[in-house]
Amino acid sequence: MTSESVLSIFREITKIPRESGHEEKMTAFLVDFAKSHNLQYKKDSTGNVLIIKEATPGKEEVPTLVLQGHQDMVCEKVASSNHDFGKDPIEYVIEDGWMVAKETTLGADDGIGVAACLAILQSDLPTGRLECLFTISEETGMDGAMALESGFFTGKTLINLDSEDEGQLFVGCAGGVNTMGTFSYVPEEVKEGSSIIKITIDGAIGGHSGDDIFKNRCNTLQQMARFLFSVLKEDRTYAQILCIDGGNKHNAIARETYALLAVPEGRKEEFLSSFRTFGENLSKEFSVSDPMVQVHAETVQCPLPAIDSDTAFRLVSCLLALHHGMLAMSQDIEGLVETSNNVASVKMKDGGFIEICTSQRSSVESAKEFIADKIEAVFTLAGATSRRSDPYPGWKPDMGSHILEVSRRSYVRLFGVEPEIKAIHAGLECGLFLEKFPGLDMISFGPTLRGVHAPGEKLDLASNEKFVRHLCDVVTSFK
Repeated sequence: MTSESVLSIFREITKIPRESGHEEKMTAFLVDFAKSHNLQYKKDSTGNVLIIKEATPGKEEVPTLVLQGHQDMVCEKVASSNHDFGKDPIEYVIEDGWMVAKETTLGADDGIGVAACLAILQSDLPTGRLECLFTISEETGMDGAMALESGFFTGKTLINLDSEDEGQLFVGCAGGVNTMGTFSYVPEEVKEGSSIIKITIDGAIGGHSGDDIFKNRCNTLQQMARFLFSVLKEDRTYAQILCIDGGNKHNAIARETYALLAVPEGRKEEFLSSFRTFGENLSKEFSVSDPMVQVHAETVQCPLPAIDSDTAFRLVSCLLALHHGMLAMSQDIEGLVETSNNVASVKMKDGGFIEICTSQRSSVESAKEFIADKIEAVFTLAGATSRRSDPYPGWKPDMGSHILEVSRRSYVRLFGVEPEIKAIHAGLECGLFLEKFPGLDMISFGPTLRGVHAPGEKLDLASNEKFVRHLCDVVTSFK
C-alpha cells in the first residue's frame, strides 16, 4: 500500500456526489467496493457502512482494529462558480505540492480518510481483523454516529482518520450543539422614491468554525450587521431592509454576505459613501488575517417587499450582539481553545421568517451549555424564538491509551521525532462512539489539510505520504 494507491481511490471519490444528507451514491460505492473485493459488509438503515477484512495468516490472535472515516463532505463554493455538487466531479489542480480545489471545497475532509481505509482493505498488508466504519452526515450533526446501534462493530480499539495535521496525534475533541433563532416579520411596501441597492461583503477566507475560530478571520455576516446597525441606529427609517443572506454551513465561518436595501433617492450617495468608508476600515482591520475581504454596492431591481422596520432593527441588533469567536482557552491544555461560538448563517424563509444559525463548541460540557444559553438569551431579548439541535459530546483525553502508545512509538520509529499529542477544538465522532461503546480505546490522525470547509481546501501531498506510511505501520504492528 502506497500514498499513490490512496490518492488513486481519493480521485475516484472526488467524482461522487456526497454532500451531507445526500450520500446515497457514496454509500453505494462502498457497498460495491466490498462486493468487488469479496469482503463482508453490512449497512444500517441510516446509511452507515461497515466493511470487514479477516486477519491474514499468522495474525488471527491480534485484536480487531476499527478504522473510521465519514462519507460526507462540506459543499462550499465561491459565488461565481457554476459547480453543481449534486452531479459535478470536484475539479482540482496539483500546485506546489498541494492538491487544491480552487473554487470549491476539495472533500479531503474526510475523503482522504475513507480512501486510506479502502486502500488498506484491498492491500496485502499483514494485519489482524479489520473493521472499517464509514458514517454518514458527520458534517451536519454526526447523524450516522448518533444512529449507530450497539454491536454494529465489535473492535475495542478505533483509529479515526479525520484529523488535519500530520505529525499530530489527537486524543480529545470538543463537543457541540447548534442554536437557531427565528424572527417573524410583517412585509412592508417599499417606499416610493427609493433606490434598491445590493451591498455585498466577500473575499473573506472563512474556514472551519473549530480549527480556525481563533484566527481572527472576518465573519462577513457580523460585519454586515455592524454596518447596517450603524446606518439604522440613529434613524430606523433611513433605509428599509428587503433581504439579508450570509453564510451556509453551521461549521464554516461566513465568507460572503449580501443585503438588499431600499434607500431614499436623495440619500443614495450618502449611503454609498458610508459603505465605501466602512469597506476601507474593514480592509485595514483585517489586512493581516483576511487580506482579500472587500465590499461592493450596486443598484438593482427587486420585487421583494421590505421587512418591517421594528423587526429589521431587532434582527440587525441581534446579529451584532451575538458572540462570535473564541470565548475561553483551555485551563488544562496549553494553546487549546476551550469554548467558542460561530455565527454561521442568516437566511430568509418562506412565510415571513428569517433564521439565524449559530454553532457552539466546548471541551467542557457545562461551558457548552453556558455559551448555548448565552446565545439563546440574546435571541430571546431580540424577540426571536429559539431551538437547539441534538448535542454531541466531547471526547476526554486518555493519556494512558494503548493505541496512543502504539501510534507514538510507530511515529518515532519511522521518522525519528516525537509526534505532538493534542486535543482539537473541532468536533470528532469519537465522543459519540465512546458513549455507545464504553471502554473504546481511540486515537485520531491524518495528513495535513488546509482551508477545510471553504473553497481552496487543499491536501499536502508530502504529508499524505507520511500519513500512509504511519497508518500502515500502526495497523501491521498493532497487537
